Amino acid sequence: MKHFSPHTLMLGALASGLLAFGQPAAGATQTARLADPPITIDTHVDIPFTYMREPRFDVGKDTRLLVDLGKMERGGLNAAFFVIWVPQGPLTPAGYAKAVRQAEKKYEGIERMLMRYPDRIRLATTPAQAMANRRAGLLSAMIGIENSYSLGHDIHRLDAAYDRGARYVGLVHVGDNDLCTSSLPDTKYGEPAMNSAGDKGMSAFGRQVVARANQLGMMVDISHASDRCVRDALAYSKAPIIASHSGARAVLDHPRNLPDDLLRAIAAKGGVIQAVAYKEFLKHDPGREAAEKKLQDAVAKAHGDAEYDSDKDDYLPAMARGMAEIEKTYPLPTLDDYVKQIRHMVQVAGIDHVGIASDFDGGGGITGWKDASETRNVTMALRHAGFSDADIAKIWGGNLLRVWGEVERDAQR
Repeated sequence: MKHFSPHTLMLGALASGLLAFGQPAAGATQTARLADPPITIDTHVDIPFTYMREPRFDVGKDTRLLVDLGKMERGGLNAAFFVIWVPQGPLTPAGYAKAVRQAEKKYEGIERMLMRYPDRIRLATTPAQAMANRRAGLLSAMIGIENSYSLGHDIHRLDAAYDRGARYVGLVHVGDNDLCTSSLPDTKYGEPAMNSAGDKGMSAFGRQVVARANQLGMMVDISHASDRCVRDALAYSKAPIIASHSGARAVLDHPRNLPDDLLRAIAAKGGVIQAVAYKEFLKHDPGREAAEKKLQDAVAKAHGDAEYDSDKDDYLPAMARGMAEIEKTYPLPTLDDYVKQIRHMVQVAGIDHVGIASDFDGGGGITGWKDASETRNVTMALRHAGFSDADIAKIWGGNLLRVWGEVERDAQR
């Protein structure tokens, strides 16, 4: 007989749309109060390496970041997974050591935010804590890992990450790593193309990480993984898995988007796919891609850098001016494009298996949802597209909380 804890029962009620829409943040208008779901969760927000160290990245103040506390409060974004991302490097002791050091900077940045603004945002390491913060009028910060290269090929670091608050582990990023092959391998340097004969999927270490994540109660995230690695994760994980920020390949043919058979397979295992508002996964626009690359090179050169550095260059006035000019010729995808993807994912995977992710400050942002202050626009777009309040509650957080709760429960069992 299965044992369901009180918070698991609460999550089931939320996922079924049985809970009344929750209380909004203080100061919200009556219109916003009617529009707000019980909780809004963005499962993928990037942060710079100098987060909370430099005044420009102090998120308790107005910043150029797409997500800061003020934007979350004004827009009705209640909770976000802040991401421990590191770029892929060589699979060597020196490469692993650098990745561990880079990850530590991001953990420390999140901890600084939580220590400096405890009256506005709190850590949530369980679904129940996220809901308690919401009822108290507080924002929630959760932590996710993007690219397990930062584990430094040491399984014990997964336990350490869990102790720091990480609750999902993204297996890979751009380029193959020591866990599995990537949807975007570095073919220029000899990595095999996805779905080629050389695409080996998950490694023995990857299987070890999945097994330990199941034991800890940490969600396994397959965004960025190759199709074969996704299938391996589905086979080896004893708990439901998530895609923290992915799209639908049937709507836009991009390697980072998931084919329909994998959408169905993730749903069949009880998991959730978080639809991502990232321009390149919603609209094919090579002209914009070329214009952005040209701008990045020009801004880096003007500031004496050999190559573009997103942490340094993305927040410069010259970059903002250049992007505004690019937008005139090559407009971003819109909320309509985003809802089209969500609708397809719901039709294929089911209403209980789709969620929301922005990828803000990691390249995400579309017309209508350019930063966290415009979060309520997503709710209204879903409503205008015919989704019911119960459906919207599931998409905006109920589905993710249900999966998170089931992963916890399976670990306890």
